[in-house]
Amino acid sequence: MAGTDLKRLVGLAAPLWAGEAEVVRSYWSWTRRSTETDMLWLARQSFKEFWGSGVSKFDRGGMFFGMLKNLLARGGEIDVTLDRHEIAEALETVAAEFAHYCAFADCYDAIRPPGTNRLNPERLESWPEEDALTALRYRHQAEHGAIGMRACKFTEGGYCTLFSEGKALAGRGGIDDKIAAACACVYDDEFGHMLAGVAGIEDDGLGAADWERLGALVVEQLRQRIRMRNQQFGLPLSEARVEAIYRGDIAPIAFDWARAGIG
Repeated sequence: MAGTDLKRLVGLAAPLWAGEAEVVRSYWSWTRRSTETDMLWLARQSFKEFWGSGVSKFDRGGMFFGMLKNLLARGGEIDVTLDRHEIAEALETVAAEFAHYCAFADCYDAIRPPGTNRLNPERLESWPEEDALTALRYRHQAEHGAIGMRACKFTEGGYCTLFSEGKALAGRGGIDDKIAAACACVYDDEFGHMLAGVAGIEDDGLGAADWERLGALVVEQLRQRIRMRNQQFGLPLSEARVEAIYRGDIAPIAFDWARAGIG
């Protein structure tokens, strides 16, 4: 059973998760949506999937290359100090993350005009609000240690709102069906990662001041996630609406406690 502190933390996050969902949902029916804007957000999402975990321009090693390099460097340790099953699990993670990149890159290639280039990881670029989110997460880790890291894990993926809202496009036809399939491909994996950021918080032995600090960091990161996502999609929400969401003028997302394994 979730305790009062965890319920309060989820209560702080739920309206901001809903705000990120509203960005995506608003984009699907936005009058300014076009092939060009679809190509923009798909390229940006491909950047996030390939370079991984909000590393942005600060670390071009990224999740994909970073994990592969680490595995190669530790090859001589297999079944000495490193269990072979850890390698198998890591390889499954790399394969899954690369499949996520492929899903969105395939959508991009399906709509790009003839004569334009296919996506290439080295050509993918970040955007200012994504960089700001990365800088914020790094700062929280540097300044707040384990609490900062826990906040980053808790906010990772934004309750999978992009993927849940993308799945809802199924049946509309054309590129929307392709986007829905890509989001469905990613959703289950990422929802599990998100829940991993929630699981075990109550076992961390946090005191009242720690919970307060964690809540403040989570709110700051999730607010920046809304700005990151809004800019990714070309600003379908006005600044006034973003500020209204910050003030709580939105129905919160209903957190799935049962799926999180917390009664």
